[in-house]
Amino acid sequence: MKAAGTVTPVAAEAGAAPVGAGTSGSLELRHITVRYGRGRSAVTAVDDVSLEVPAGRVVGLVGGSGSGKSTLGRAAVGLVPITAGNVLVDGVDQGRRPGRRPVQLVFQDPFASLNPRLSVGASVAEAVPREDRARRAEEVARYLDLVGIDPGMSTRLPHALSGGQRQRVALARALAARPAVLVADEVTSALDVSVQGAVLNLIRDLQRELGFAMLFITHNLAVVRYLADRIAVMDRGVLVEEGPAGQVLEDPEHEYTRALLSGVPRIGEPLPESAGAEGAKTAGAAGAASGTDEGTETGNR
Repeated sequence: MKAAGTVTPVAAEAGAAPVGAGTSGSLELRHITVRYGRGRSAVTAVDDVSLEVPAGRVVGLVGGSGSGKSTLGRAAVGLVPITAGNVLVDGVDQGRRPGRRPVQLVFQDPFASLNPRLSVGASVAEAVPREDRARRAEEVARYLDLVGIDPGMSTRLPHALSGGQRQRVALARALAARPAVLVADEVTSALDVSVQGAVLNLIRDLQRELGFAMLFITHNLAVVRYLADRIAVMDRGVLVEEGPAGQVLEDPEHEYTRALLSGVPRIGEPLPESAGAEGAKTAGAAGAASGTDEGTETGNR
């Protein structure tokens, strides 16, 4: 097993595709609208949002509670129905593409996202593409190793793992599907602050090593500054600002972005292992600016 935050190429078995093969693609969200309910009771969680994640790049999607950022991420993966708009991967409309989508989601809560009755190995094995299932055990072992989990732990159930280990398993499962695009939704916010930095380092290193595109969703600008090439900011279902990370962070145009940035460390300062502490302050400022409350978010997170 490798040390946390260290990624080394995994030797492929004879005839096996190398880890990361086929994982370069672009994601385009065109005029996405998501509404819950009907008639006068309908709630618009995402309102005509267009956003592109270029191949091999990381776009940070930032916003406070109720901003619609998580709903947009789930729409990209196909987990919530889209009222209007299109999701395209490498120019192909995913609404017209049969079979498994080439976009995978890593959830906020790794314990809730893993089947408690399935072993770690079985959870990862479910994601292995059909053409690789003859060597499923080898695929499981190398993806667990890739995320820093000892393959010997593959028989354990999720409850026997720490929060950080469960999130690594969830990441291994997503990567085992060989996605063109990875959507990471608040992937460290449910973890102890002592392990948040290590998981972020791992995600950053894997993205750079394997080259997949990533939509990284967070309320924490201290984190997105560390990972993203571009930053998009959402408030109450609308995209209010988008641009190169340095530009958005150093010279924000929208007042909501400025509220999010209050109290965030300057560029050049190291990211602490406990990156979540800054995020709590940031989310509070954002909630105050938009009239939302961090503890009352429901479906349109």
